[in-house]
Amino acid sequence: MSAKNLVVAQSGGPTCVINSSLQGVVEAARCFENIGAVYGAAHGIEGVLKEDFINLSAQNPQEIALLRYTPVAGSIGTCRYKLKSHQTEDFERVIEVFKAHNVGYFLYNGGNDSMDTANKIAELAKVRGLDLTAVGVPKTIDNDVGDSEFKLIDHTPGYGSVAKYWMHTVQYANQENAGSSPADPVLVMQAMGRKIGFIPAAARLADPNREMPLLIYMAESPCSLEQLHDQVNEKLRACGRCVVVISEGFNVGSLGELKDSFGHTTFSSSQMTVCQKVVNYLNEKGLCVKGNARGNVPGTDQRHSMAYASVVDLDEAYALGQKACELAAKEESGFMSTILRETSPIYSVSYDKVPLQLVANSERTFPKAWITPDGCDVSDDFIRYAKPLVGHEMLTLPMIDGRQRLTQFAPIYAEKKLPEYLPQAAR
Repeated sequence: MSAKNLVVAQSGGPTCVINSSLQGVVEAARCFENIGAVYGAAHGIEGVLKEDFINLSAQNPQEIALLRYTPVAGSIGTCRYKLKSHQTEDFERVIEVFKAHNVGYFLYNGGNDSMDTANKIAELAKVRGLDLTAVGVPKTIDNDVGDSEFKLIDHTPGYGSVAKYWMHTVQYANQENAGSSPADPVLVMQAMGRKIGFIPAAARLADPNREMPLLIYMAESPCSLEQLHDQVNEKLRACGRCVVVISEGFNVGSLGELKDSFGHTTFSSSQMTVCQKVVNYLNEKGLCVKGNARGNVPGTDQRHSMAYASVVDLDEAYALGQKACELAAKEESGFMSTILRETSPIYSVSYDKVPLQLVANSERTFPKAWITPDGCDVSDDFIRYAKPLVGHEMLTLPMIDGRQRLTQFAPIYAEKKLPEYLPQAAR
């Protein structure tokens, strides 16, 4: 059996551990004789359409190894380009490009929409009789891929690290608030999470014994601004100060929202933030103690702060990349590599596969049972679920002259063999 080349691509918002999955793919591919060169599509499916392939097999193995410590998608890039059903020219182009470069394996690392793209390419290859195996690699900080019963996938790579970020950030913010509370008794912090509450919920990991004056509001929290104001004042009367962690998707009315090409609201690009609306509301309505509310809006640092990356998350992301490559080598097309939690008091996982059609465009919801009845906290069941994902140690980063050593790929590209092409959505 002659070897065929493998293309790996990334899509959607990047994470601290996305490159760990990429490392797992590249290093696992060396173990299979039927896999030839490994190409990284520059900027996701757009790189496939434009025939921009970085030759990962030709890179220095040291640079591949450094992917473990390199956050987000600067290595091969990501995109927010979705292959929609009516974009038949784009699908035809994908097939042409794969044929021209003897590609027999396509791995797509991403969230729900990316799994949809991988599934469509797998189905198209089957219809066309093309010798192509398409496999998904799960990724999203939102932890919203799969089902709400956690049977398809227990958690997605990226979530453990953003949860660790919020665990430490809230610890530090609580120290700040304790010191400055005579002047600024309320600190409001905005967390990512358009519709799903897993990220703001992770704030509770900073205080599992519930000793901080902490309130948590998710997009799913059944609270109004009026109720939030009352609960903040109640906390102020009891503790004299309050730390509020709130989802960017919490309903505060219009924010002048902008949307990306997937149709998702990009809150960081909108005219107003939830945090600022809440701070303004609290200050206008008044606090029951002297002083004002102030706000803090972390941005994409939530997903690229490598110093907070979870070692558990990194290891699992790597293993899922390996598993996806193994599925591809065994020609198990139309699947996503997945991670499942073992039924044991001690945290352990296993790696398996799940049909792409079950996770394509899926959207896990945050369990209602994990939201406290007052809507401003999460239950101990959530703590038990999330705590193992953040690990027990801090990552040690490779440093040179005081700066972190990141992966630096040489500009070695596969030779282009087809005429230039402009993706349909860009015309």
